[in-house]
Amino acid sequence: MNYYLAIDIGASSGRHIVGWRENGELKTEEIYRFPNGVTEQDGHLTWDIKSLLFHVKTGIKKAKECYKTIQSLSIDTWGVDYVLLRGDTEVMPCYAYRDSRTEAVIPEVHGKISFTRLYRHTGIQFQPFNTLYQLYCDKQSGRLDGVTDFLMIPEYLMYKLCGVKSHEYTNATTGGMVNAETGEYDPAIIDALGLPEHLFCKLQQPGTVIGAYEGMKVVLCATHDTGSAVEGIEMEGNHPYISSGTWSLLGVKTPKAITNQGSELANWSNEGGVGYNRYQKNIMGMWLVNRLRAELCPDKPWDEITAEASASRFEETVDANAKAFLAPESMKQAFDKTLSMQPQSVGDYFRCAYRSLALSYMNAVQELQHNTGEHYDRIYIVGGGAKNRFLNDLTEKATGKQVIALPIEATAIGNLRIQMKAEDESC
Repeated sequence: MNYYLAIDIGASSGRHIVGWRENGELKTEEIYRFPNGVTEQDGHLTWDIKSLLFHVKTGIKKAKECYKTIQSLSIDTWGVDYVLLRGDTEVMPCYAYRDSRTEAVIPEVHGKISFTRLYRHTGIQFQPFNTLYQLYCDKQSGRLDGVTDFLMIPEYLMYKLCGVKSHEYTNATTGGMVNAETGEYDPAIIDALGLPEHLFCKLQQPGTVIGAYEGMKVVLCATHDTGSAVEGIEMEGNHPYISSGTWSLLGVKTPKAITNQGSELANWSNEGGVGYNRYQKNIMGMWLVNRLRAELCPDKPWDEITAEASASRFEETVDANAKAFLAPESMKQAFDKTLSMQPQSVGDYFRCAYRSLALSYMNAVQELQHNTGEHYDRIYIVGGGAKNRFLNDLTEKATGKQVIALPIEATAIGNLRIQMKAEDESC
């Protein structure tokens, strides 16, 4: 029996999942789970990268104790964030995408290369935390002086395991510097911003074996977690998906990038998939309700929270994607300041949040149909949010689409499938 290890790390937690084929089916077992989250350092939001590496190695050790013949492993995480290196020495801190450090340089970036031109080249939606803004901020602050490499976080973690510095395609596309036609870093963008050319290496495709760690092959999956999640969805035909986690990524597979003006104005993204384009949009996700829960009722089970939200009759909603909700010190206060009527109970806050998310899905689906010229009758939802029946019901009512919720570890499953395919091809 061949076993494979998927290490899937999100913004709030990580997990090690072993997978294998049995009677033609993919079986999985979660071996290890650990917490993750941003930490504040000198007024900035950062990732504790040393802690992540510790948990990665701890989980691998536990997996090997349970399964002696693990063929390979791979790591996926969220996109856009990275670690800078001077040789083999890290440049710390490792900034988190929710940090506001890029705000001051965005106008300067767009003065050198307009967003319209950026979009025509890359098809990547504007987000203030896109990698190109972060790297330009590093350049302006002097952090790039003497830097030899920048590695996206999963590639950095795999480098620390196997000693090989790699640059995986799907994750690279999240940063806003990969040309949508060539599938490689765009020299026109790098030149316009004056970024060091040597940082931008040839990109590698999911399924590439890059090294080994303790007898296991180290394989590049789709290291952007949404890229792996889409690979983990079993659907009939081609329908929109929502990968529902801290963010909700709503999109559909397309043969090539859609970079027209309508897509730019609606802020849709074109990210790399495994042999296809992912035409999708970043929408606020479980971040809203996770932060409300941490502040209002940290010990209350989710089923009680959704029951109270369902019983509430609070009807006002907010723009779930508004800047006010990106990284507020108090999520409750962010709602209070935005709403004209004040919620009177915990259920009111959560009903407002869930209905606001469902409406944001509705708006995105309408844009998707308009921009692709296609009509869809169903939506597949995977990830943590797929387990929330209340939100799924609201989404079905708001969009008028059949919601097929798959409460599975889709990202880990996609990660495992890519490893298994790489093993089959190498035999």
